Amino acid sequence: MCAIKSLDFIAVDKQFFVTMKLEKSKLLELYQMMLLIRLCEEAFVEPILSREILCPVHLCSGQEAVAVGVCQALKTEDYIFGNHRSHGHYLAKTGDVQGLVSEVFCRKGGCCAGRGGSMHLYYPEKGFLGAAPVVSGTVSLAMGAALAAKTRGTDRVAVSFFGDGAMGEGVIYESLNFAALRKLPIVFVCENNLYATHMSIDECRVGRDIATFAPHLGIKSLLIDGNDVEAMASAASTAVEDCRAGNGPYFIECKTYRLRGHVGPDDNIQGDHTDIRPSEEIQEWREKDPILRTYNILLQRGGIDESENERILRAISERVTLAFQQARSDDFPATTELYAHVF
Repeated sequence: MCAIKSLDFIAVDKQFFVTMKLEKSKLLELYQMMLLIRLCEEAFVEPILSREILCPVHLCSGQEAVAVGVCQALKTEDYIFGNHRSHGHYLAKTGDVQGLVSEVFCRKGGCCAGRGGSMHLYYPEKGFLGAAPVVSGTVSLAMGAALAAKTRGTDRVAVSFFGDGAMGEGVIYESLNFAALRKLPIVFVCENNLYATHMSIDECRVGRDIATFAPHLGIKSLLIDGNDVEAMASAASTAVEDCRAGNGPYFIECKTYRLRGHVGPDDNIQGDHTDIRPSEEIQEWREKDPILRTYNILLQRGGIDESENERILRAISERVTLAFQQARSDDFPATTELYAHVF
């Protein structure tokens, strides 16, 4: 297994994988995308609590570096598949703020015309081939897309995003085995945020490190600090380039943490607080916030200053505000179209 040393993670075989130091302009670009995701996610909090938004919404605040680090390595025509917590994946791959926001509000201007809500996202023209709430439900689809890419002789790469909870599903292992057998161009990205809904990883696994099993299937494996966007960008670039050259598949485990509840801001369901995570644990991970870490790195390297950061924040906030205003003014899908697009 190959890994990097960041935070308290163990480094193995450094000659195989080394985190690359990004150019300041590139790092600033990734920082701005993470900010876009965070500001968009946090803007959903009030309308969720006021029940203006009624569909279940799984916020990815705190996990932005994974989506941004991976998607920066991809081409538009590359495929990605998400899960129930895929707002960040969608924005990092497509940049489509309006399509996401309107969809979460279930309005006609959404990427699925208001029929899907937060957990069903789709933008095939930008390579986002779907997110779905079934745990590990899109993993085999991503594997199929990789098989199609290889069969057709293209250099496209598929990426499958899933959480640590998905590792309890058999389809993961079937897909990994088939991908290894056929040497498919697919990157399996496990966002290990230490909780499967409300169950700690310590209650359902012998060890916290998931990536250690992949080499036994003949799959190259990386254990990455998922809150370090440079490490994520390095890992993803390494994996994607290798897959594009015909040397896939790859498995990347990203150690990260969601700063909000499993579903909704803090798992409030009819007034009941169900987030059982220790407050000190949440605070510990707030101090590892990927956006704050990236900002501090940019400050140290002279890639940003306070006034520039304020300008960036204003610009992104205005973009998000306009998207929310447009979503609220959009119509809901007409009831007469209830059976449209149903096969």
